[in-house]
Amino acid sequence: MVQKLKNLFPHFIRSTLNSYSQVFFSNNWKFALILILVSFFDLYAGISGLLAVVISNTLAYLIGFNHSNIKKGYYGFNSLLVGLGLGIYFIPGIEFFTLLFFASLLTLFLTLMLEGVIGKYGLPFLSISFLIGIWVVTLASREFTALSVSERGIYTLNDMYSWGGITLVNFYNWFNGLNIHKSILIYFNSLGAILFQYNILAGVLIAVGILIYSRIAFLLSLIGFFSAYFYYQFIGANIAELSYSYIGFNFILTSIAIGGFFIIPSKYSFLWTILLVPLISIFIISADSIFSIFQLPIYSLPFNIIVLLFLYGLKFRERFFDKPEIVIFQQNSPEKNLYMQINNKKRSVNSIYLPFSLPFLGKWTVSQGHNGEITHKDEWRHAWDFVITDATEHTFKNNGTQREDFFCYNKPVIAPANGIVEEITDDIEDNKIGDVNLEQNWGNTIVIKHTNLLYSKISHIKKSTFKVSKGDTVKKGDILAYCGNSGRSPEPHIHFQMQSTPYIDSKTLDYPVSYYITIKKQQKFELKISDRPEKDEIISNITKNTSLYNAFHFIPGQKISFIMTLPNSKKETKVNWEVRTDIYNNSFIYSKYNKSKAYFINDGSIHYFTNFEGNKESLLFYFYLAAYKVAMGFYNGLTLKDNYSLHLLNKDILIFLQDFIAPFYIFMHSDYTIEYAHIKEYLNDSSITLNSKTKVKLGKKLMKKIDFEIYINNDKIEKFVIISKNKKIEAKQI
Repeated sequence: MVQKLKNLFPHFIRSTLNSYSQVFFSNNWKFALILILVSFFDLYAGISGLLAVVISNTLAYLIGFNHSNIKKGYYGFNSLLVGLGLGIYFIPGIEFFTLLFFASLLTLFLTLMLEGVIGKYGLPFLSISFLIGIWVVTLASREFTALSVSERGIYTLNDMYSWGGITLVNFYNWFNGLNIHKSILIYFNSLGAILFQYNILAGVLIAVGILIYSRIAFLLSLIGFFSAYFYYQFIGANIAELSYSYIGFNFILTSIAIGGFFIIPSKYSFLWTILLVPLISIFIISADSIFSIFQLPIYSLPFNIIVLLFLYGLKFRERFFDKPEIVIFQQNSPEKNLYMQINNKKRSVNSIYLPFSLPFLGKWTVSQGHNGEITHKDEWRHAWDFVITDATEHTFKNNGTQREDFFCYNKPVIAPANGIVEEITDDIEDNKIGDVNLEQNWGNTIVIKHTNLLYSKISHIKKSTFKVSKGDTVKKGDILAYCGNSGRSPEPHIHFQMQSTPYIDSKTLDYPVSYYITIKKQQKFELKISDRPEKDEIISNITKNTSLYNAFHFIPGQKISFIMTLPNSKKETKVNWEVRTDIYNNSFIYSKYNKSKAYFINDGSIHYFTNFEGNKESLLFYFYLAAYKVAMGFYNGLTLKDNYSLHLLNKDILIFLQDFIAPFYIFMHSDYTIEYAHIKEYLNDSSITLNSKTKVKLGKKLMKKIDFEIYINNDKIEKFVIISKNKKIEAKQI
């Protein structure tokens, strides 16, 4: 029976559970089970809510709507709320369940419409379809004489007795008899009211569920509600309104939404949850006075309006984009949103900036950086000048009196990123050494458009050496022209800048170079990521090592097999992986045996893993840790450092404590280091050894350490070794 259901509707159970947890922006199945239990505190309301979810999700599936959205519960949670609201209000019967079916269908189509209308602005539709659906049905039902209004909920103790007998009644009386402050009782009532359960026990269970789902969300629910409670006292509003009309949940939902779900949790998001409280209060009071004319509750209308206004307003910012910062990749957990964002900011420039390389081949020196000594000032301060120097730091050979004496003269200039040639100047002669052309300041120049409002410009190019024309499409690394000495250039060099407009004399834009290598004394190398080269630094793009690149060039459909040898055992285990992509074109390595996924990105310069799902004792997880970030060029002694997301390696109890203060302070660290230890060059191949480490720290105390050795040969990962305490695991690729 279960298998038949899976074949008919593959995600039936998951979509049902998520329809409940999505009410609180969650996809936690444990939380969903608690919410289902609470919804059945009123048996008929619980049945109505569940039926509404099943009806909406099944219809969405049969009609052919997006499977991913169905599975996530996006099309079910509004119908759930409509079902609960109608189930509480009406006596069940054939007439009622007929109405419920069409109310669920109406809510589904309202959800789809709002997804299109509001979604095109990058905004969530929240519970607006619930509001419209239940208001429309409530108004229409006043003419449905076959429906009878329920009196359940009026006599609370009688209802309690029918649900759980004298035991539940005694527990309810005992709980109410506790010396608990009125504000706490109102808080629990407000939580219960979200699922139309108007009793404290329901609120207590929901609070426990929120705590299981997210410590940050639980903290935000308290901050949002009690900020409202004290604000009501401050302005002299009727605090009893929070209890009798149960509208306190508007403050709770708004706080969770703004404080940690749609916004990255931080001191700024927490501050905004407090600042929005008066706006919600004003809207509640004014909306209630209007809706009371039609004898309609306002339900979650204030929450919807204030959240949408705030999120929409943030889209018009021109600066301070991280105060607060909008969630880009939703993890359905405030903690994961925060930890992933912290992690991504440190390691993945591609999620923030369009990747840009240096506009040359080989090693060059920064002769003038940002805020330069000669030019690069005021509106043109964010620019670089590059030259080539020898071991004695000279830029020329012989006497340096001829242009050809300079090492960078006539060297190729390359495209820093994909784009379209926007402008070219190519009619200016090179200067004699020591002379400058102030009238044609920029000399021969190329401007490339990369995206709207993002252009690169390279100047002082040699006349008649352009390999491209205006309007041509160029790819990163394409040769554009050759270095010259035109314009305000006393000696050969190239000028490079980013700008937001397409003109040759445009103001500069402060924009980083994605990846580059700095070469220090005694040939010590350092990888810079999303950084800005500084004066006198010797730098280069990452020079691709073919063996490294091929070893980490995982292609969708590729199958990878290892023979794994466990410690103190001669038994060998075969492990099979496959490279796949999901519907969003994200690449991952999949282990069918463990049902584990390791998501990765390889942009040709860097391979790095982005996320892991599945068994943390699997070989795939250890490979994820070992090869967390690998540069595609070999530089002897180069060391790369990175950080894993906090929730990946730390113990649950420590993460539980960290979660509460994570928006303000991080006391745990999970560090990654990889060293380029050895290379043996052959004619068309390289034998390479990489050593990496994983360290978990609590403050400065080392809690866990794992060492890895990765051996690359014949353009593949020949083997990797895992060393942890007294355990050593070896995996050889076959």
